[in-house]
Amino acid sequence: MTMAPALIEAARGRFDALIANRGYDSNAIRAAVQAQNAEVVIPSTRSRKTAIPYDRYVYRSRNLVERLWCRLKDWRRIATRYDKLAANYMARVFLAAAIIFWC
Repeated sequence: MTMAPALIEAARGRFDALIANRGYDSNAIRAAVQAQNAEVVIPSTRSRKTAIPYDRYVYRSRNLVERLWCRLKDWRRIATRYDKLAANYMARVFLAAAIIFWC
């Protein structure tokens, strides 16, 4: 969660909505996303006194990404991140995702 504001800033203009789980529910993250005119799709934590509404239909699509990363972790080289360079790692992720898509 400490790196989230930096990642959001680095992705400026590349997303329309940020979909995350309850662990990322903070006012700072919500403000950073709203500053980029993007939708915040994060359920409120139980500790909030008033729950902040979110689009439940859009939040369900988060499941697709979670299942993809679960399938990618079946590939040992990706799960343990043997590649030292980020470009090589992402190339392997894309290759494995393509194979998973076709199989």
